[in-house]
Amino acid sequence: MFHKEGQRIILITFALCAGLVFAAEYYVPGEALRIGLQLAAIICLVLILQFFRNPKRVAPKNFDEILAPVDGKVVVIEEIEEKEYFRDRRIQISIFMSPVNVHVTRYPASGVITYSKYHPGKYLVAWHPKSSEENERTTVVIRTPKFGEIMYRQIAGAMARRIVNYAEEDESVQQGEDSGFIKFGSRVDVILPLRSVVTAQLNQKVRGAHTCIATVPKPTDDQ
Repeated sequence: MFHKEGQRIILITFALCAGLVFAAEYYVPGEALRIGLQLAAIICLVLILQFFRNPKRVAPKNFDEILAPVDGKVVVIEEIEEKEYFRDRRIQISIFMSPVNVHVTRYPASGVITYSKYHPGKYLVAWHPKSSEENERTTVVIRTPKFGEIMYRQIAGAMARRIVNYAEEDESVQQGEDSGFIKFGSRVDVILPLRSVVTAQLNQKVRGAHTCIATVPKPTDDQ
């Protein structure tokens, strides 16, 4: 199954690769060169197909858990001053996606979209400390039943040049559903209330709509 954002690129790549394979068969002299060109075309097509793959994931829709919005590796867990929307201290969990990861973004929690904004910007490498504030990005805030408002940001990397965001304000969304797509390398930040219990670990590999990265703290005896 392939993501709809890749349909046009897949069709163009298929046509170009098929044309190269047939052209090499009839017009390229030398068996080694001909086979080499045909293999290169096939490998290129396979790489494009695997990049735009969209494996079906069924999230548990657990209000007590925040799930990873993307596949990748956790590269940042830290307390930050969030300046765009909350303007207070929050916990940030950042997940870096390499070109070989699935690049579908999925809603990390169920709730109602209260904020959704696109920001044009630079294309610093995704792990750069300033990429969260200076790169091309989208910011989405979800009002959830247990965590209150949470935020996630899709951030373009050095290779990415287009971010797709499906979140619309006042829309009700379900945990694990597709919320967007980032083409060719990127990162996603999840910004949570300080009271959240982070279950993710640095350098942990996570799967979108599958891996729990934070939970609601259990109430104390006096609550």
